[in-house]
Amino acid sequence: MGTFKAIRIDKAEKGTSAALTQFDEAELMDGDVTVRVEWSTLNYKDGLAVTGKAPVVRRFPMIAGIDFAGIVEQSSHPQWKAGDRVVCNGWGMGETHLGAYAEKARVKGDWLVRLPDKISTRDAMAIGTAGYTAMLSVLALEKHGLSPDSGPVVVTGAAGGCCRSSAITSSPPPGGCRKPII
Repeated sequence: MGTFKAIRIDKAEKGTSAALTQFDEAELMDGDVTVRVEWSTLNYKDGLAVTGKAPVVRRFPMIAGIDFAGIVEQSSHPQWKAGDRVVCNGWGMGETHLGAYAEKARVKGDWLVRLPDKISTRDAMAIGTAGYTAMLSVLALEKHGLSPDSGPVVVTGAAGGCCRSSAITSSPPPGGCRKPII
Protein backbone atom coordinates (compact mmCIF):
# COMPACT_ATOMS: atom_id res chain seq x y z
CA MET A 1 0.00 0.00 0.00
CA GLY A 2 1.15 3.49 -0.72
CA THR A 3 0.25 7.08 -0.05
CA PHE A 4 -1.93 9.52 -1.95
CA LYS A 5 -2.81 13.21 -1.80
CA ALA A 6 -5.77 14.26 0.33
CA ILE A 7 -7.19 17.33 2.04
CA ARG A 8 -6.87 16.30 5.66
CA ILE A 9 -8.64 18.02 8.54
CA ASP A 10 -7.10 17.70 11.99
CA LYS A 11 -8.15 18.91 15.42
CA ALA A 12 -6.04 21.93 16.35
CA GLU A 13 -5.47 23.81 19.60
CA LYS A 14 -8.15 26.29 18.54
CA GLY A 15 -10.64 24.64 16.19
CA THR A 16 -9.36 22.66 13.22
CA SER A 17 -6.71 22.85 10.54
CA ALA A 18 -6.92 21.67 6.93
CA ALA A 19 -4.03 20.95 4.59
CA LEU A 20 -3.16 19.09 1.41
CA THR A 21 -1.06 16.18 2.62
CA GLN A 22 0.05 12.64 1.87
CA PHE A 23 -2.35 10.09 3.36
CA ASP A 24 -1.45 6.46 3.92
CA GLU A 25 -3.78 4.02 2.17
CA ALA A 26 -3.54 1.74 5.23
CA GLU A 27 -5.35 4.47 7.22
CA LEU A 28 -8.45 4.37 5.01
CA MET A 29 -11.57 3.29 6.87
CA ASP A 30 -13.34 -0.03 6.53
CA GLY A 31 -15.15 -0.68 3.29
CA ASP A 32 -15.25 -3.34 0.61
CA VAL A 33 -14.53 -1.11 -2.39
CA THR A 34 -11.52 1.14 -3.03
CA VAL A 35 -12.11 3.84 -5.64
CA ARG A 36 -9.66 6.05 -7.52
CA VAL A 37 -11.42 9.40 -7.17
CA GLU A 38 -11.48 11.41 -10.40
CA TRP A 39 -13.90 14.24 -9.52
CA SER A 40 -15.70 15.71 -6.53
CA THR A 41 -17.72 18.86 -5.87
CA LEU A 42 -17.53 21.70 -3.39
CA ASN A 43 -20.66 21.74 -1.25
CA TYR A 44 -21.62 24.14 1.51
CA LYS A 45 -21.01 21.42 4.08
CA ASP A 46 -17.50 20.88 2.66
CA GLY A 47 -16.77 24.59 3.02
CA LEU A 48 -17.86 24.49 6.65
CA ALA A 49 -15.68 21.43 7.29
CA VAL A 50 -12.54 22.82 5.64
CA THR A 51 -12.82 26.25 7.27
CA GLY A 52 -13.88 24.91 10.67
CA LYS A 53 -16.76 27.43 10.74
CA ALA A 54 -19.22 24.82 12.03
CA PRO A 55 -18.81 21.50 13.83
CA VAL A 56 -19.42 19.34 10.74
CA VAL A 57 -16.52 16.93 11.23
CA ARG A 58 -17.25 14.28 13.87
CA ARG A 59 -13.93 12.37 13.89
CA PHE A 60 -10.28 13.26 13.34
CA PRO A 61 -8.31 13.02 11.22
CA MET A 62 -10.86 13.51 8.45
CA ILE A 63 -10.64 13.76 4.69
CA ALA A 64 -13.14 16.36 3.50
CA GLY A 65 -15.61 15.89 0.64
CA ILE A 66 -19.16 14.51 0.62
CA ASP A 67 -19.28 13.13 -2.94
CA PHE A 68 -17.13 11.64 -5.68
CA ALA A 69 -17.10 9.97 -9.06
CA GLY A 70 -14.33 7.58 -9.94
CA ILE A 71 -13.09 4.16 -11.00
CA VAL A 72 -13.14 1.04 -8.81
CA GLU A 73 -9.57 -0.14 -8.12
CA GLN A 74 -10.30 -3.05 -5.78
CA SER A 75 -13.48 -4.72 -4.60
CA SER A 76 -14.61 -7.65 -2.47
CA HIS A 77 -18.25 -6.60 -2.97
CA PRO A 78 -20.11 -8.90 -5.40
CA GLN A 79 -21.63 -5.99 -7.36
CA TRP A 80 -18.36 -4.19 -8.17
CA LYS A 81 -15.14 -5.06 -10.00
CA ALA A 82 -12.00 -3.17 -10.94
CA GLY A 83 -12.68 -0.72 -13.76
CA ASP A 84 -16.34 -0.01 -12.87
CA ARG A 85 -17.26 3.68 -12.98
CA VAL A 86 -19.16 4.78 -9.88
CA VAL A 87 -20.56 7.75 -7.97
CA CYS A 88 -21.08 8.11 -4.25
CA ASN A 89 -22.62 10.86 -2.18
CA GLY A 90 -23.62 11.25 1.43
CA TRP A 91 -23.25 8.33 3.84
CA GLY A 92 -21.39 10.55 6.32
CA MET A 93 -18.42 11.11 4.01
CA GLY A 94 -16.41 14.11 5.18
CA GLU A 95 -18.22 13.98 8.53
CA THR A 96 -17.89 10.50 10.12
CA HIS A 97 -16.35 8.56 7.19
CA LEU A 98 -13.21 9.66 5.33
CA GLY A 99 -14.36 11.68 2.36
CA ALA A 100 -13.75 12.45 -1.29
CA TYR A 101 -11.11 15.21 -1.41
CA ALA A 102 -8.44 12.63 -2.07
CA GLU A 103 -7.01 10.53 -4.83
CA LYS A 104 -8.58 7.41 -3.24
CA ALA A 105 -11.59 6.52 -1.13
CA ARG A 106 -12.69 3.28 0.50
CA VAL A 107 -16.42 2.84 1.03
CA LYS A 108 -19.09 0.18 1.36
CA GLY A 109 -20.16 -1.16 -2.01
CA ASP A 110 -23.81 -0.65 -1.07
CA TRP A 111 -23.16 3.12 -1.04
CA LEU A 112 -22.11 3.20 -4.71
CA VAL A 113 -24.18 3.85 -7.81
CA ARG A 114 -23.09 2.65 -11.24
CA LEU A 115 -22.42 5.51 -13.63
CA PRO A 116 -24.25 5.19 -16.98
CA ASP A 117 -21.93 4.81 -20.00
CA LYS A 118 -23.09 8.11 -21.52
CA ILE A 119 -22.16 10.17 -18.45
CA SER A 120 -18.51 10.93 -17.70
CA THR A 121 -17.25 11.10 -14.13
CA ARG A 122 -16.72 14.81 -14.69
CA ASP A 123 -20.30 15.35 -15.88
CA ALA A 124 -21.62 13.35 -12.92
CA MET A 125 -19.90 15.72 -10.53
CA ALA A 126 -21.01 18.77 -12.53
CA ILE A 127 -24.46 17.71 -11.34
CA GLY A 128 -23.12 16.65 -7.95
CA THR A 129 -24.95 16.23 -4.67
CA ALA A 130 -26.83 19.51 -5.05
CA GLY A 131 -28.19 18.42 -8.42
CA TYR A 132 -29.03 14.96 -7.11
CA THR A 133 -30.93 16.51 -4.20
CA ALA A 134 -32.78 18.83 -6.58
CA MET A 135 -33.73 15.87 -8.77
CA LEU A 136 -35.08 13.94 -5.78
CA SER A 137 -37.18 17.01 -4.96
CA VAL A 138 -38.49 17.26 -8.52
CA LEU A 139 -39.39 13.54 -8.51
CA ALA A 140 -41.26 13.97 -5.22
CA LEU A 141 -43.17 16.96 -6.63
CA GLU A 142 -44.05 15.01 -9.78
CA LYS A 143 -45.20 12.06 -7.66
CA HIS A 144 -47.69 14.44 -6.02
CA GLY A 145 -49.03 15.70 -9.36
CA LEU A 146 -46.84 18.73 -10.17
CA SER A 147 -45.86 19.10 -13.82
CA PRO A 148 -44.24 21.84 -15.95
CA ASP A 149 -47.79 22.90 -16.91
CA SER A 150 -48.41 23.73 -13.23
CA GLY A 151 -46.37 26.93 -13.60
CA PRO A 152 -43.22 28.35 -12.00
CA VAL A 153 -41.41 26.48 -9.24
CA VAL A 154 -39.45 28.22 -6.49
CA VAL A 155 -35.87 26.93 -6.30
CA THR A 156 -33.87 27.57 -3.15
CA GLY A 157 -30.13 27.06 -3.15
CA ALA A 158 -30.14 28.07 -6.81
CA ALA A 159 -26.46 29.06 -6.76
CA GLY A 160 -25.47 25.38 -6.76
CA GLY A 161 -26.62 22.38 -8.75
CA CYS A 162 -30.29 22.89 -7.85
CA CYS A 163 -30.99 25.51 -10.52
CA ARG A 164 -29.10 23.56 -13.15
CA SER A 165 -31.07 20.37 -12.41
CA SER A 166 -34.39 22.13 -12.27
CA ALA A 167 -33.68 23.68 -15.66
CA ILE A 168 -32.82 20.25 -17.05
CA THR A 169 -35.94 18.56 -15.69
CA SER A 170 -38.54 21.22 -16.45
CA SER A 171 -39.55 22.63 -19.80
CA PRO A 172 -37.65 25.91 -20.10
CA PRO A 173 -39.34 28.74 -21.96
CA PRO A 174 -38.13 29.61 -25.47
CA GLY A 175 -34.83 31.44 -25.16
CA GLY A 176 -33.42 29.75 -22.08
CA CYS A 177 -33.57 28.66 -18.48
CA ARG A 178 -36.56 29.37 -16.32
CA LYS A 179 -35.67 32.28 -14.03
CA PRO A 180 -35.87 31.39 -10.32
CA ILE A 181 -38.50 33.25 -8.30
CA ILE A 182 -36.93 34.90 -5.26
